[in-house]
Amino acid sequence: MADTEKKDMGTGSVKKWMLNLAVPAVVAQVINLLYNIVDRIYLGHIPGIGALALTGVGLFAPILMLITAFAMLAGAGGAPRAAIAMGEGNREKAEKIMGNCFAVLMILAVFLTVVFLKFCPSLIRLFGGSDATLPYALEYANIYIVGSVFVLIVMGMNPFITTQGFARTSMLTTVIGAVINIVLDPILIFGLHMGVSGAALATVLSQAVSAIWILCFLLGKKTNLKLRLANMKLVPSVIGPCLALGVSSFVMVSTESILSISFTSSLARFGGDVAVGAMTVLPSVTQLVALPLNGICQGGQPLISFNYGAKKLDRVKEAFFCQFAVCVSYTTVFWLLLMAVPQVFAGIFTSDTALVSYAAWAMRIYFAGAFSIGFQISCQQAFMALGQAKNCLLLACLRKIILLIPLIFILPNFFANKAFAVFLSEPVSDILAAAITTVTFFRFFTRMLRDGKEKEPWNNA
Repeated sequence: MADTEKKDMGTGSVKKWMLNLAVPAVVAQVINLLYNIVDRIYLGHIPGIGALALTGVGLFAPILMLITAFAMLAGAGGAPRAAIAMGEGNREKAEKIMGNCFAVLMILAVFLTVVFLKFCPSLIRLFGGSDATLPYALEYANIYIVGSVFVLIVMGMNPFITTQGFARTSMLTTVIGAVINIVLDPILIFGLHMGVSGAALATVLSQAVSAIWILCFLLGKKTNLKLRLANMKLVPSVIGPCLALGVSSFVMVSTESILSISFTSSLARFGGDVAVGAMTVLPSVTQLVALPLNGICQGGQPLISFNYGAKKLDRVKEAFFCQFAVCVSYTTVFWLLLMAVPQVFAGIFTSDTALVSYAAWAMRIYFAGAFSIGFQISCQQAFMALGQAKNCLLLACLRKIILLIPLIFILPNFFANKAFAVFLSEPVSDILAAAITTVTFFRFFTRMLRDGKEKEPWNNA
């Protein structure tokens, strides 16, 4: 792997490229997983207030997801476009794409900070915050929102490092931030007795260091695509296709915010505080499934995009099927573990016995269809890598907006145990969405492989 980052992704062993790109990306995502959940682990174990603090921070999750979604709008949309441009041999275009995406991120940073600081209390009340949990939610939220510019840089610009083939450098972005966060959390939360504020401050400081790392790399000598001030002037013909492609990722992440609101409001009504607390645990476990899959697909994306731009469709095919097999295998194994020992996963996040027991019960229902997630993510992310904006958007809307959100409110009408019905909506939508996405992708992929050499890569974008 020592010199892989300098080679042409259109040559050499596809499997070796996948390994060299995906392993660092998966490691980064696993570390990012720690990054995302370590606050909750520490908060959930604060003596006396752990359950309330954990629930309060969980209520901030919809806003956190929206910040991430806006970062993905530019990053996840721009990085594949840049890779396709590099595959076409157009480095200047790739750099313009990156510069425009960075400018959008800075505009979003100012806008989101102002809006969320103003409306955060009202929003958290809307999400189901009570008098007991609201203070903890606001304590975390105010600090995190002020530092959201760093989150946007990390989430939005790190994909541009990965898409160049610098997988280990991209991994270090996450490693550096995660290590700092993990070290600072116990010091600030327990050592300096800052509690929830300490958890938020640790996250902001770690993200700031990661953001500086990214900017130093993209402004330095090692990068193939350099971040230049001249490329930050927004050009509709450059930024438009990036945002169009990024909309699917934006929808995927932002609808998690709507889902969180739908779940917590319904569970507060049918199951009370313990059900809302369980819903704070379940998304954290979902990340145990989803983030490694994202790492695998992040490894596959540059390879698929570059070779699609270069019209080397045999290599595109090989890369996708390698990605698909690993994703499906991983989710199947994880699903078996979740079904066998859910209490182990619940116990990671809280020491409250009542919450562990309820969360373990809910987990077997909520994750009953988790084996299908590998099909869904591998196919949907391949659409993204191929620049298929319309298909990505439709499939992103399918699972959450068309299926899951309505099911959260419809299924309780047909079951006596209404909390059970709310949790059941997740596996029903998982399985249906995975089946539709997989069939749709393979129909498109077969046609693309048959006719693709006669088409320009941007035609179906």
